[in-house]
Amino acid sequence: MSDDTNHDPKWERDLVNRLAFAAITEQRRGRRWGIFFKSLFFLYLVALLAVSWPDDWDKSAISLSKHTALVEMRGIITDESESGADHIIEGLRSAFEDKKTAGVILRINSPGGSPVQSAYINDEIKRLREKYPDTPIYTVIADMCASGGYYVAVATDEIYANASSVVGSIGVRMDSFGFVDAINKLGIERRLMTAGEHKGFLDPFLPEKPDDVTHVQALLDQIHQKFKEVVLEGRGDRLQDDADIFSGLVWTGEQSVELGLIDGLGDANYVARELVEAEEIVDFTPEHDWFERLSKRMAVALAEAMVQVTGFGGRIQ
Repeated sequence: MSDDTNHDPKWERDLVNRLAFAAITEQRRGRRWGIFFKSLFFLYLVALLAVSWPDDWDKSAISLSKHTALVEMRGIITDESESGADHIIEGLRSAFEDKKTAGVILRINSPGGSPVQSAYINDEIKRLREKYPDTPIYTVIADMCASGGYYVAVATDEIYANASSVVGSIGVRMDSFGFVDAINKLGIERRLMTAGEHKGFLDPFLPEKPDDVTHVQALLDQIHQKFKEVVLEGRGDRLQDDADIFSGLVWTGEQSVELGLIDGLGDANYVARELVEAEEIVDFTPEHDWFERLSKRMAVALAEAMVQVTGFGGRIQ
């Protein structure tokens, strides 16, 4: 074998190439880990900033002039929902307390829900109206404002809706089922042990007892009577003398104007522009998603910085 074959430089080039590629791969791996840890540290700082950011530096900062405050009330009214008393009251208080608020809009899209939660919100609206007599509050109905939603609405100064909105359902209901015949056909024996003569009343697997039905009906009638009193207090002479108003029926927005259930037809923009006379609308609905809150607060910070640098004092959309 010749010396040229024994000393072929090809294997040396292959070795050099492999070492070079290995070095490049290691550098890339190092950069990836560096980017990962830097990103992780950045996310930690962002989370820390979101948690520690003061709550009073919030949505109102984005408005540089008088505005109409908006609080959204959506869905079924329960203590754990976004339409619960704690959530809505938090937004209403923030809206009224802001010095640049010229008026407040409570936009409702709800089929109703808990009479207790609705009563809490109704009471708080009346308290805020007394505390801030120069700040009007209006209800704007979206698709629906029924039952507990209307219970809340009547506490505001005036109510507006779309012509096709569904309004009313001034009544009280309790839902249940009866499975007595079903379990008898299946051969199921119901075993219920209680302490207290009526502790198992209205059990769906036992026959109804007339005394239990009478008792529950009295409860519903009492809650309904309170509902009627609240509506009469809130609407006053604006209501028409029509017994069907308190029957649990619902009406369109146009029919509701005629019955005095609402004051007119219009959306949030109409109310802000024509009634509050502050066309800019600032949303005060509480946000519990901290990512969304952080992004909006960063937008506020950027907007204020731009104003300070440029000296521009107009409205920021």
